Amino acid sequence: MFKHLLVPVDGSDVSRKSLKKVAELAKSDGAAVTLVYVSDPMPPMVYSDSTMGYGISQKEHQKVCEAYAKDVFKKAATSLGVSVKAKTLHIANSNLSEGILDGAKKAKADVIVMASHKRTGIKGILLGSETHEVIVHSKLPVLVLG
Repeated sequence: MFKHLLVPVDGSDVSRKSLKKVAELAKSDGAAVTLVYVSDPMPPMVYSDSTMGYGISQKEHQKVCEAYAKDVFKKAATSLGVSVKAKTLHIANSNLSEGILDGAKKAKADVIVMASHKRTGIKGILLGSETHEVIVHSKLPVLVLG
């Protein structure tokens, strides 16, 4: 049915658990898989790893984001299993849903497969739903895994 799956990953338990279903789908369709991680290109004003906090340069921020993305991809690949070989794509975009859609274009995917955090009520209003944003703005089908 699908030839190329784009799978946003963020390192969360929800994202990691959905990868078993992604692997099943990829195997059944013989589809290629591209994992995408989206990070903010601008460093925060202050990283607060200590009580004092410290500033960070743009270059240092990019290194930290790249290292984190590699770690997320490594864990996601482990969750997919050895039978699924996934490509990876790290996108820098301050808007997560735009970054995912940009990743779909770059990967030339024919479907976006996402996990949902199932935020409803006050949490949904305050935190929003990136899955909803992708569904609304995507020209591709979006498969939401629960």
